[in-house]
Amino acid sequence: MLTSRRLQRTLARTTEVRGIGFFRGDDVAMRFHPAEPNSGIVFVRSDLEGGPSVPATVQHVVPSQRRTTVEDGPARVEMIEHVMAALAGLRIDNCRIEIDAQECPGCDGSSRAFVEAFDEAGIVDQDQPRPAFALERSFTVREGDALLAAHPGTTESLTLSYHLDYGADSAIGSQSYLIDLAPAPFRSELAPSRTFVLEAEAQALRAAGIGRRATAADVLIFGPEGVVGNSLRYRDECARHKVLDMVGDLALLGMDLHGFVVAHRSGHHTNAALVRRLVQAVEKEKELVARPPTLPLRDDGTIDIQGISAILPHRFPFLLIDRVLEVNAGRSLTAIKNVSANEPFFQGHWPDRPIMPGVLIIEAMAQAGGVLVAATVDPGSRIALLASVDQVKLRRPVVPGDQLRIEVVAERIKSTSASVTAVARVDDAVAAAAKIRFVLVEARLSA
Repeated sequence: MLTSRRLQRTLARTTEVRGIGFFRGDDVAMRFHPAEPNSGIVFVRSDLEGGPSVPATVQHVVPSQRRTTVEDGPARVEMIEHVMAALAGLRIDNCRIEIDAQECPGCDGSSRAFVEAFDEAGIVDQDQPRPAFALERSFTVREGDALLAAHPGTTESLTLSYHLDYGADSAIGSQSYLIDLAPAPFRSELAPSRTFVLEAEAQALRAAGIGRRATAADVLIFGPEGVVGNSLRYRDECARHKVLDMVGDLALLGMDLHGFVVAHRSGHHTNAALVRRLVQAVEKEKELVARPPTLPLRDDGTIDIQGISAILPHRFPFLLIDRVLEVNAGRSLTAIKNVSANEPFFQGHWPDRPIMPGVLIIEAMAQAGGVLVAATVDPGSRIALLASVDQVKLRRPVVPGDQLRIEVVAERIKSTSASVTAVARVDDAVAAAAKIRFVLVEARLSA
């Protein structure tokens, strides 16, 4: 399902950050409070009557130049990307944020002030798993010269890459940056990277009444000869800051993302477009990954051979589980296989010393896994086909008169794939164990 192996996290206590809004120039105070599991990140406008709030999700993003803005009725909060990046980078999933102005404080143009405040407050685990979405196909967004692509990764982590290139005549040279996102490298390598602007752009913004209180000490301003009135923290600080913005904008998904995201000249608008695509994929996943309403359970909660035959396509002599004793959809299953002397495979394996072939024990475990998948993804629409078997261990022979007790635990069950760990026991002794992966295909294509 859409869960990760880590627990949700929140702040240990309330903390505060004060500063000036870069665009509007207001004095701003933000108070960050611990929040309950599954509550997400919510902004509360404490300066408005009734304290209206807006969740930090892509569904509430509204168009805004050079920044990310969320809005719900009277609650509008601008330039949230650096706050969101600090929360996501430190894996703070639930937080109630009171803000007394329309715009988040710019501080030094990075996420460093927020990271320092969160570290001082402390971060604690909660008792609920963090939702996650692992990419199994690529998503691409193109807007003019900008390209943003999200691809499947090889681990349960998020890798981000950005290539910045404004052309040969730009004062900002071509640069690239890549990071495997985790709290430690985020703190030291990404959070301190600051926002930047060309000198001509800064002058145009000030002429329009924007950013009049922001100075060269707050924002990296690039003139023809390089940075004006400041110095770089990193040679590739501009590319790093673009990745920082990506972290903040991707956090609007509301769950962890596992994959590899590659960007070229993209910005906030492109980031939000990608997140919207991912949200659509998540919603489709949720529609497909749901417990069927008519799982063939007996009154005692078991599934007999008739029910198993209604779920699995296997038949004699290859139906290798006799009863499901317990099933927790999306989590675990226990089944049994009674090993009789009349099993047809004993005629050749071996007549003088009958032993159940190890490959058939693994097949019985896979069939039990298939029932677990069917208890989570409707077998009328998807069917599980064996994709791989890893970490196989055969511990003891299985002979006539034994009863295999097969215990299957789900690692991940999604609309297109699943993986489980399975153990087969005889009495208290382990007979076999394996990690089994399935690919889920449309049922109508399985014939």
